[in-house]
Amino acid sequence: MPPTRLPIIIALAHAFSAIAAQPDPAKPDAPATPAPAPVQPTTPSPAPTPAPTPTAPPTPTDPAKPPAETVKSAENAAIANEITPELDEAIARGIEFLCKEQQPDGSFGSGRYAKNVAVTSLACLALLADGHTPSRGERSKNVLKGLEFILASSTETGLIAADSSNGPMYGHGFATLFLGEVYGMTQGGGETRLAERTHEALVKAIRLIERSQNNEGGWRYNPVPFDADVSVTICQVMALRSARNAGIEVPKETIDKAVEYVKQCQNSDGGFRYQLTSGFSAWPRSAAGVATLFYAGIYKDEAIDKGTKYLVNSAMPGGAGNINTAAHYFYGHYYSVQAMYLAGGDSWAKWWPAVRAELLRNQRRDGAWDDPSVGPSYGTAMALIVLQMPKRFLPIFQK
Repeated sequence: MPPTRLPIIIALAHAFSAIAAQPDPAKPDAPATPAPAPVQPTTPSPAPTPAPTPTAPPTPTDPAKPPAETVKSAENAAIANEITPELDEAIARGIEFLCKEQQPDGSFGSGRYAKNVAVTSLACLALLADGHTPSRGERSKNVLKGLEFILASSTETGLIAADSSNGPMYGHGFATLFLGEVYGMTQGGGETRLAERTHEALVKAIRLIERSQNNEGGWRYNPVPFDADVSVTICQVMALRSARNAGIEVPKETIDKAVEYVKQCQNSDGGFRYQLTSGFSAWPRSAAGVATLFYAGIYKDEAIDKGTKYLVNSAMPGGAGNINTAAHYFYGHYYSVQAMYLAGGDSWAKWWPAVRAELLRNQRRDGAWDDPSVGPSYGTAMALIVLQMPKRFLPIFQK
């Protein structure tokens, strides 16, 4: 069955594995400490037939917090003219460009980011956000080829990484999220063996994320429990949430520890620093921090209120920053639009028209959005995910 257009919260993925060398959100295959010895694999659980009905999101760590139903996100509160003819045209042109960028092996990316699992996963998520799955839709073959590339990049340890990956946990987080969304949207898939392979890779990937969480509660570039930062942590939390929605068991303690880590990284101004040690706030990682709390199942909290206010004051679209000069531009807007959608109300009503206008204004004639650091496949995928938020297709955003 094709995904139904349920009023579910949408969108999705950072200069992920793409923004690496910088102390802020790192780049897709960010240079980091030498890769450690591989984590021992665990035996994946057998694939269900069909996939289990998505379960409820993780229980908020603070029982005093109100249930999600009392918090009015944009899920069931669409604002006037969310989707316009201009938006539809821009999305169609962007998807046309993106599909032309796909390589014969199913991967996306170029230059130093060629055959990159993060860029590939984000590109495929952009297609999922338009309603295409591996078996349904005009772009089904593109999604299927991308899925095959990600499955071929799944190792025995559970790590999803291409041969050229450095600091692979960014890519691993995005790839695991993609697998969770595919599995959740297709109820296991129409082709049994493909469903089994997707389930097996997804379970192994989730178990590796669990084993790689450090004592502080976060994750870092490599699949070992040593260091942590907010940027890599949000990638893993979203992957865990997607898998749980698709019926994969995720320990509550893992989510609780991640929430505690992220909260400790919040500064007094409402923004978030990169790591627990002292540091300044920046809007891309602050957007990631707020999104982490939402995806952990917390929908009402002082930390969210302060973080949302910080984003509005420092990064409202249409301001001084722009696509060519703002550091981590797409990464920041990728998480910001999710945070505002989940916050709902005035936050969404003001942010959405502003970011839509800014992205439409910066689209190239050939349909692409270019990222100076990572390239047009990444920039276009991220822009499309943001712009397709109102379509409400992706399961990751349902409460």
